[in-house]
Amino acid sequence: MVNIKLYVEGAGQTDTQRSICRQAFSEFFDKAGITRRPRTIPCGGRASTFDVYQTALENNKNEIVLLLVDSEDAVAEGSTIWDHLKTRDGWEKPTGADEKRTFLMVCVMETWFLADRDALKQVFGQKFKENSLPNRKDFESIAKASVYKSLANATGGCKKAYAKGDVSFEVLKAVNPVRVEAACPAAKRLLNYLRNPD
Repeated sequence: MVNIKLYVEGAGQTDTQRSICRQAFSEFFDKAGITRRPRTIPCGGRASTFDVYQTALENNKNEIVLLLVDSEDAVAEGSTIWDHLKTRDGWEKPTGADEKRTFLMVCVMETWFLADRDALKQVFGQKFKENSLPNRKDFESIAKASVYKSLANATGGCKKAYAKGDVSFEVLKAVNPVRVEAACPAAKRLLNYLRNPD
């Protein structure tokens, strides 16, 4: 069976952070019914992720190589993923890359969390301020800064406030993938591919 490797933006540079990231994605995919889970490879920063991904494509030994990064900004209507990444980041599509195996978290991973308020309440407890979250359903249209600000406001009075790193991966483990894919088309596209990878 061909191995699937998913190169993911984030998780810092320590072994502990990378392990927490891998476990969080593994649990998320497991709950989504992904039976052939990819090997998740956290790559740190955005530029580093792209570099590691390009190297993986160059050294590919009959594996399925996937990329998952934040879109950071809204994706223009009619724009392809690689059009977006070239316009926003100056990334040229590497040899061996294609649209089918490239995925975006639109605009950021935290967008997924807005889709499951019950999970956020579970993680952050009674002082979580649900009313601080955006009162809308088009989650992928919410700007990155607004997503972060709403999570900061909603968790500011909690024992632990929202933060990138360990807390974000704790939330990822808690969210319901069914709710995420129902609210976030880009997440649904990733999960559908993983349910039936080529």
